[in-house]
Amino acid sequence: MKSSAFIIFISIALTIYSAASYYIYSHGRQALGSIQALKLPYTILFVFFSLSYIIARFLEGYHPSPVSKFFLIIGSFWLAIFVYLFFTCVVIDIIRTVNHFVTIYPSFVFLNYEKFKLVLLAVILAGLTGVMTYGFINAQHSVINEYELKFDKNFTEPISAVVVSDIHLGALSCGKWFDEQVEKINSLNPDIIILAGDVIDEDVKPVLEQNLGEHLLNLKSKYGVYAITGNHEYIGGVEPAVKYLTDHGIKVLRDTSVLIDNRFYLIGREDKDKTRFTGKERKSLDELMQGIDTDKPVIVLNHQPTNLPELEGKKIDLSVSGHTHHGQFWPNSIITNLMYEVSRGLVNKYGTWIFVSTGLGTWGPPIRVGNKPEIVKFVMRGK
Repeated sequence: MKSSAFIIFISIALTIYSAASYYIYSHGRQALGSIQALKLPYTILFVFFSLSYIIARFLEGYHPSPVSKFFLIIGSFWLAIFVYLFFTCVVIDIIRTVNHFVTIYPSFVFLNYEKFKLVLLAVILAGLTGVMTYGFINAQHSVINEYELKFDKNFTEPISAVVVSDIHLGALSCGKWFDEQVEKINSLNPDIIILAGDVIDEDVKPVLEQNLGEHLLNLKSKYGVYAITGNHEYIGGVEPAVKYLTDHGIKVLRDTSVLIDNRFYLIGREDKDKTRFTGKERKSLDELMQGIDTDKPVIVLNHQPTNLPELEGKKIDLSVSGHTHHGQFWPNSIITNLMYEVSRGLVNKYGTWIFVSTGLGTWGPPIRVGNKPEIVKFVMRGK
């Protein structure tokens, strides 16, 4: 990404974040009413939480340390709390506006309005604590989803593939958690393991610090482990990320195809953000399909599920993506449903099976609300 474009993007993002933060801050301050003793501590804490994620990324860019991890944990949870507080404030303002024209507040609200605001604040904070706790626990426990697919092609032996996307190995990844996921994957005894992008969260340094690659070496399948790049590999530096994966037993497909045991094709696309970060275009799907024997099963790996109509007429049997996390936590799923033709799950469209995973790990807040982290097994059969 060009430095000027990056500066513009960061400036816009920080402006929006600052405005939204002040919006939330002012509502909290109003809720404190006339309790002056709490307003200064509230302001200090709010500023601390609001800046934690930014401070963490700044420190992590120089050198990962317990200090940067501390700020990252605080800041990551704050991002989720921030989203929920923002929408809560919007709902409160809508109700307040409606009440201005038509009285809808219950009578007890007016008996002691200052006390009511404090009680409401306490209820909101208690509710958020419950949501964060549930979301964190939910994010640690993946589910295994299995699908049987029938392809309109002649092959006798079924093909089994385990697909995992968006692991996001990084500072917040726990070696014990990842080891559990590896055990689950291996227990499915797949012919092939596919990592559909965003294996590494951003900078590879925290992965090196925790030696998380050792767990990748434990992944076992008949034909090995294949991966593609995601946008986060590009954000953190694609070449060091790919080298790290390759050094730990992962075959990374970068706009290339491979014929597996003369049985089926795997086509791995570069992430579409390659252009944004390098100024170079990735290969088109038509280019990647050249020389492919479409009488054999063809599986395409494309991290971001965009431009799905291009699959039409290509005789591709399965398209695998991730990236969306299906919003990771509600109500973001509403946004991803609007942004993507397929935000999660398996559909048959454009003459092929299209699958978008909710992902295994998390980005930012280590929480999931409204969906589960998943490991997916496909068993593919011929006609």
